[in-house]
Amino acid sequence: MKSTLFFSVALLSATTAMNAATENKMPDQAKLEAMAARFAPTEITADLSKLSPNDRKVLAKLVEASQIIDGIFLRQAWAGNPSMLLDLAGDQSAEGRARLHYFLINKGPWSELDHNQRFVARAPPKPEGAGFYPPDATKAELEAWMKSLPAAEQKRAKGFFTVVRRNAAGKFTIVPYNIEYQGELIRAAGLLREAAEAASEPTLKKFLTTRADAFLTNDYYASDVAWMELTGAIEPTIGPYEVYADEFFNYKAGYEAFITVQDEDESAKLQKFSGELQDIENHLPIDPKYRNPKLGALAPIVVVNEVFAAGDANHGVQTAAFNLPNDEKVTQEKGSKRVMLKNVQDAKFAKTLVPISKVVLSPADQKDLSFDAFFTHIVVHELMHGLGPHNITLNGRKTTARQEMKEAGSALEEAKADVSGLFALQYLIDKGVVDKSMQRAFYTTFLASSFRTLRFGTSEAHGLGMALQLNYLLDAGAFVANTDGTFSVNPEKVEAGVEGLTREIMTIQAEGDYEKAKDLIKRLGVIRPEVQKALDRMGHIPVDIEPKFTTAERLIRENP
Repeated sequence: MKSTLFFSVALLSATTAMNAATENKMPDQAKLEAMAARFAPTEITADLSKLSPNDRKVLAKLVEASQIIDGIFLRQAWAGNPSMLLDLAGDQSAEGRARLHYFLINKGPWSELDHNQRFVARAPPKPEGAGFYPPDATKAELEAWMKSLPAAEQKRAKGFFTVVRRNAAGKFTIVPYNIEYQGELIRAAGLLREAAEAASEPTLKKFLTTRADAFLTNDYYASDVAWMELTGAIEPTIGPYEVYADEFFNYKAGYEAFITVQDEDESAKLQKFSGELQDIENHLPIDPKYRNPKLGALAPIVVVNEVFAAGDANHGVQTAAFNLPNDEKVTQEKGSKRVMLKNVQDAKFAKTLVPISKVVLSPADQKDLSFDAFFTHIVVHELMHGLGPHNITLNGRKTTARQEMKEAGSALEEAKADVSGLFALQYLIDKGVVDKSMQRAFYTTFLASSFRTLRFGTSEAHGLGMALQLNYLLDAGAFVANTDGTFSVNPEKVEAGVEGLTREIMTIQAEGDYEKAKDLIKRLGVIRPEVQKALDRMGHIPVDIEPKFTTAERLIRENP
């Protein structure tokens, strides 16, 4: 498919009429263009010169399958998205094109950078349950219904791969993904099988085949294991993974795709971190009973360059790295894989973090800004998602920290990975694994990068988690707000501050203390005046990138 929108418009159905009177109350063309300008258009390219013609065909088929994934996620984000997209696409005015553009950036009619304010007429307030639950269902109703179910049905209702609908009698019922998205998944599975036929690398062939099966059976275990064991140049991630879109409970996985090729040289450099994971776990600043004495066997780190991203992987702020799978059964048995999107990180650093540092750091501190520190912290952030409490027991009941934290879970987990990543880097510096000359750069670069993340908004998990961290570290004296509006690291207090927040978050997770999690976020998940003043001086700086997948477009043209 050659569509420059890179959406499966063919999947979309029935249009809705726009209400002109309501539309006039929405942002006009100039405002929409200013909102979109916060995302710097950026070409995302990858070197495919070493790939065979068959490998390029595999990639093209994976991009086509990912376009279908885009359509599924559009429905998952909100049931009204497909018809609204078609309606917007039919408006050829300059303002209509601007509105469509911003809709495509956000994958919906709500601006992620503006606390999910709507910018399209007749769009409702953003539903917390996205498209996973009946639109008229309240969180309290769903919780009461889930509690009334037998244990096995409760597990299905809370599972990653089901939606909740109403039956003919108006009662809640559980529908598996392979039924809810059957038409799209059949087509996507067919494309994965075509890619598998063209693939020569055995582990890639196995993953694509088992993932195609999973699309049709709703059983993702075998394909998650196969994904963990992937080797070779092509590194695809495609399926339902992250739970951010489910703001009711963080139960339901959104479909996404990252189609990438490995950077073998960079991957080899980073494998040394995998061998340190158990030692870091053994020294986490929490009660030893909360530590995991035996992490999963596999903990690879892979550095890749992105060819294409779709679905939950491509809306609003772009993903720079990810740690998957999220299924606790798989991570307990096999560990997890950390995938670093190097070309995306390069673009983010150059277009956002460098200019931000000139606003929030003093000239003396700006020299400590470092791409190596930025990149390495993202690596360790992803590593730390796999460490700390996950599977927990409360009053004899086996559960997970993710389920007990509910809607607070995503922001808390992102904060944990960030701050414990700093803790781990300091531990590795003290141990001699990481050069001590990097110490100042890690803290200073993280401080500057915290403002980059805060610009995503506190309605988004990463932004909310970062507000929590920055406020905690300011209160602890680890970071200092200077009188000239800049910020700096206090080297005498930063290590203690990082250790203290790591301990607090991980203990809340280990004890499954939902009330403490909510309180921590309520107290610290805010933008304080001195921080807001700094953010206000960044209006000229892009918040993030808007990817233009030029390599993927070329692949589609070459492989019609």
